[in-house]
Amino acid sequence: MEHHLAASAERADYLVELSNVVRDTSSIGGHGPRSLRRLGLVLRALMELTRDPDVSVYLVADISLLGGHREFGDQAEVRRLRGWVADGLVEEVDDADERVLELARMTSLPVITGDQYVDHRLEHPWIQGNTWQFLRPDTRPDGSVALVAMDMGVRSAAEISRRMELSALKKQGLLGPSRTPLTEVIMRSWRCPELRCTLYDIRRGERILLPRMRRGVPTCELHGTPLVDEGPRLGTTQLKAVIDGTCVARYTLDEGSEAHVGRLPGQVGIALHSLLPPQVAQQVSRRHVAVSARSGAVLIRDISTYGTRMRRAGKQGAFGPWEKLPPNTDRPFRPGDEVELASGVVLTRSGRRFPAELADAWRAKAVRAPVPPTAVAPTRRA
Repeated sequence: MEHHLAASAERADYLVELSNVVRDTSSIGGHGPRSLRRLGLVLRALMELTRDPDVSVYLVADISLLGGHREFGDQAEVRRLRGWVADGLVEEVDDADERVLELARMTSLPVITGDQYVDHRLEHPWIQGNTWQFLRPDTRPDGSVALVAMDMGVRSAAEISRRMELSALKKQGLLGPSRTPLTEVIMRSWRCPELRCTLYDIRRGERILLPRMRRGVPTCELHGTPLVDEGPRLGTTQLKAVIDGTCVARYTLDEGSEAHVGRLPGQVGIALHSLLPPQVAQQVSRRHVAVSARSGAVLIRDISTYGTRMRRAGKQGAFGPWEKLPPNTDRPFRPGDEVELASGVVLTRSGRRFPAELADAWRAKAVRAPVPPTAVAPTRRA
């Protein structure tokens, strides 16, 4: 196989996400431990596809591939792979996905992978609708492999946001079997026993981090000590203000609360005035819509003078038609749906189920406990 391995992307014909290939039990070589045999099958498929016996590839791998060396069926393959890394024939990085996409963007080389890269599409919008640059290994009935062009499709903003959240949870060790979030950990609030640590403190922290699971125990990212369980965590929903196609602010809405959104809705609402050009702000009512979170569902209600439109998020990133919201009537507001307050002024829901911007929301709720339920935390971030 060494004959086909290039020492740099500039000298290669194709990029290969090696971690994805070596671990792929669904499309290459059947079930079993990690194996370089799968790379051999891909190289044979590539020679067949290109009719070039000297076709070359540049390999990129996660550090975790060799870190999990015990998951290889043959330790001789581990030694061989380590030799490739030492000889510069494999680029070993913390995040192979990001590095592969960076190289693909710079070089326009085709990528061999089974990954759809949904969680990377905000940073790499060129993936959306790409039909030529990604090849997926596919096993034939006889056990050989064919390389099939993948239509990457167009994914909705809500789906991209949801996948990004799952990736973040995975890095923290907060995904269980079948990529299921560990809700018994995520839906609790935590505190580091180190008195000066505020990373998880809902009373003093500027931004509440999710714990890192180490050996099955929620652990402080900074101090490496087990965290103290502080009780149930508030359920939240993340809202996004999008102005002329750009997300300019995010907000969290607590379960059981209601927020008024508009130009200047008052102390306990979401004020958009500072985000809007003067001529646009004039088209947004002081209190334009009311958003409420009840029993896990989010509802939106038009309370404006000028009217509000809404369109539903469909599959593959497509939207339904704009429809005028009837005044003073609650309507379901699902992840990805868009609500237009004025031309170019859109409120949408993130696909994230566990948004991290929680500290301000909890503090606000604690401070304004006597006020009827409205708890909102703005987080200015593009």
